[in-house]
Amino acid sequence: MKRHFIRRPISLVTRSLVPACLLALVAGAASAADYLGPEDLIPTPDGKTLLISCKDAKQILYYDVAGKKVTKTIGVPGEATGLVLSPDGKKLYVTCASASSVVAEIDVAGGKVARTIPVGHTAIGPAVSPDGKTLYVCNRFDNDISIVDLDAGKEVSAIPLIREPIGAAIAPDGATLVVVNHLPIDPCDGYDVAAVVSLIDTATKEVKNLRLVNGSSSVRDVCVAPDGKYAYVTHILARYQMPTTQLERGWMNTNALTIIDLENKERLNTVLVDNVDLGGAVPWGVTITPDGKYVALTHSSSHEVSVINAPGMIDKILKMPPPPDDDRYAYSHGTSAGVPNDLAFLVDLRRRVKVEGNGPRGIAVVGDKVYTTEYFTDSLGIVELESEWRRSGESVPLGPAPKMSQQRRGEMLFHDAHLCFQHWQSCASCHPDARVDGLNWDLLNDGLGTPKNVRSMLLAHKTPPSMSLGVRATAEEAVRAGIKHIQFAVRPEEEAVAIDEYLKSLKPVPSPLLVNGKLSQAAERGKKIFEQVGCAKCHPAPLYSDLKQHDVNSKGKYDRQRKFDTPTLIECWRTAPYMHDGHYTSMKDLFTTGKHGVLGGPVDKLKDQELNDLVEFVLSL
Repeated sequence: MKRHFIRRPISLVTRSLVPACLLALVAGAASAADYLGPEDLIPTPDGKTLLISCKDAKQILYYDVAGKKVTKTIGVPGEATGLVLSPDGKKLYVTCASASSVVAEIDVAGGKVARTIPVGHTAIGPAVSPDGKTLYVCNRFDNDISIVDLDAGKEVSAIPLIREPIGAAIAPDGATLVVVNHLPIDPCDGYDVAAVVSLIDTATKEVKNLRLVNGSSSVRDVCVAPDGKYAYVTHILARYQMPTTQLERGWMNTNALTIIDLENKERLNTVLVDNVDLGGAVPWGVTITPDGKYVALTHSSSHEVSVINAPGMIDKILKMPPPPDDDRYAYSHGTSAGVPNDLAFLVDLRRRVKVEGNGPRGIAVVGDKVYTTEYFTDSLGIVELESEWRRSGESVPLGPAPKMSQQRRGEMLFHDAHLCFQHWQSCASCHPDARVDGLNWDLLNDGLGTPKNVRSMLLAHKTPPSMSLGVRATAEEAVRAGIKHIQFAVRPEEEAVAIDEYLKSLKPVPSPLLVNGKLSQAAERGKKIFEQVGCAKCHPAPLYSDLKQHDVNSKGKYDRQRKFDTPTLIECWRTAPYMHDGHYTSMKDLFTTGKHGVLGGPVDKLKDQELNDLVEFVLSL
């Protein structure tokens, strides 16, 4: 497998120097954000309190389970993306995401930030060893995971992973760390495209990457069973090989839970968490009850919680016969290979409960109840584990009801599968974070059988036309066409207007190749080369697109024309694979194998160091 690797520009020594301003910030008042944006949550060992991370407000909330109210608020120095408790429950570790993230260590009893520990770019998904000595932190855009010595209070090493590690969980014996990589990194014009789960031996630091079933993308979360036998992973299972002519029976996107056999270090199987005629869009958080009886997960775009009989599910999977040809990925009804295509597999093993709030993400179990953070309504959803008669959950506000701006409402609608026929998908299904899912889709804009790579929505309204062939004159037109032809729905115009405003509000994330927010020396050299060899002719600053179509010898076997729209290069470090057909998994491969840019200048004459400098500059934008 080719890897999309962004090297880290910040040394471990640099990370260990905590700016005084960060400590001053956490000691002061909490951020007065317009929205809380509750993202993750975890119960204290006694089950009396839920600790909730609020991404937008940069806060941690203490929620009294019995009293159903917030009793304390703590400010943290960054977007609170994830949290984990020390084994004794006395310390809370909060990932505070930014280009230079820190972990805030909070004394739970005292309710104060004791110290901060520098980690990497966009920290998320923390996990702590059973002995409480080591903290593991996913650095999403550094494509690695930090190993933090908690006694020393610093990162001691980092393990490279595949692409956007976003969640981690550790086995009860501490021997295996399970990390989920958010997106695949494969050539998209091939048949097999899938994200991977990384199994890390905590003693040797060796990594084994388990490939998920073909079409797996937008991986979000992972949990490990109390007995350490299995890990459970939430993700979308895209049917990207199919033309987008319908949605029935999961024709485009299905939503999945993969079970990893940790003893044998292999994928046991993948089950769908949809119904035959009703999708369960964008599965997000996942947890398991302390007794291992139930696995519970959130459907963040269809606003539901699924509660699954875990032993029953495992037993049913183990009893499935193998396919005759022993092909794990081929569809074969009634065999283990057919399970990822069986929308009725969990019919007697799962209860699906509607929550009252919007955008459930994090999930936790306390006693006989499931709790979930409802991101867009700043609320907490509560679902009874075993109540058969109650079909919807309770929702408790965590603060004042948010007064939604047009942009915020557009963001909510972008993530809402209720806009879609049978709730199979939201806009975010193919555009997580309004960016890319790493797949090709045949959207029929230029006829049947011409798949194109998903494009980021960043700057879409400033860089018309839209789509690789420019078939939509503006992004506004593309938004409305998407609702009609991809969501298969007719919606009020004001919803499309709100989505426009959300997409217009998107801001670039700083590249992980920047050094203290500026170009590295190599990138500075690459910037000059970018001008000298003619790249700027088609990619002029500041948008790095001339808004025109060009023939750059990129016509593929499925294409019917030679000219394609010039995309912006801003944030291209996170939009691989490259070109309209997603054939090149790295920028360097695009220049060398793809010969991109040769028609505009002597890119093919560059020496190796010059080419590396050029790549460094482009990936720094």
